[in-house]
Amino acid sequence: MSVDVVVLPVAGLGTRFLPATKAVPKELLPVVDKPLIQFAIEEAYRAGIREVVLVTNPSKKAIQDHFTPDPALEGVLQERGKDDLLAVVRAVLPEGMTLGVVNQDEALGLGHAILCAEPLVGNRPFAVMLPDDFIDDERGTGCLADMVALHEGHGDYSLAVEEVPRQRTDRYGIVSLTSDKRICAMVEKPKPESAPSTLAVVGRYVLPGEIFDALRHVRPGAGNEIQLTDGISALLDRFRFVPHRFAGVRYDCGNKMGFLMANVMLGMRDPDVGASLREWIGSMAGERA
Repeated sequence: MSVDVVVLPVAGLGTRFLPATKAVPKELLPVVDKPLIQFAIEEAYRAGIREVVLVTNPSKKAIQDHFTPDPALEGVLQERGKDDLLAVVRAVLPEGMTLGVVNQDEALGLGHAILCAEPLVGNRPFAVMLPDDFIDDERGTGCLADMVALHEGHGDYSLAVEEVPRQRTDRYGIVSLTSDKRICAMVEKPKPESAPSTLAVVGRYVLPGEIFDALRHVRPGAGNEIQLTDGISALLDRFRFVPHRFAGVRYDCGNKMGFLMANVMLGMRDPDVGASLREWIGSMAGERA
């Protein structure tokens, strides 16, 4: 079966970016001039996916509003002859993309957020994207497109991974591989001295529909949270999961440093401000030398 639906878990509070996220969901924070969640949906679109399921909470209605047509705004732009901006506004949700919404009423972990999407996903294979994990692949179609092609070509399910410093393994799910490069085990946030590898799972997954039943049987761990890692671990004997070492650069936009780095890097490529930004950065570096 093809992968034609993606789940975006966006119910988190974004406390690392308070007070900005008191009123603005962290997924709507912009990298230059485009919200993180829009980058994610565009990546899914390039992967051939046309159905998005948002797992959110009622206090974050602004996310839905961002993807809802705004006739009043469009009318003003049209009246003022701002055709370029009108096209940008109308393309916020790519043509042919549908948006479904389910609520996660309690913050019970990523696994629980994914389980909330079951009524809209059913038993289909599907993708999961974490918008905080912004993967800048300026030369290709994107990380998720490669993972979807892997599934449709070989039937493999996959997790995006990257090497991390051993001292940071306690921030990630860490995988173990067999000799034929299949994922055979996963550990959630292991201490550096006990981590089985330094290969960390990051914000992209292609999963079988059977993950929902596995998650129903996961026992809550620390903080009473249901971990997606545990649900995937329960399926490793039944399905072939492989690591996907993606092209491009990942910026962890769930923290301030990663968010600032993404803005600087994309800002330097921006046709409107890139040259001025590079010049300013150069002058600042000269002043501090």
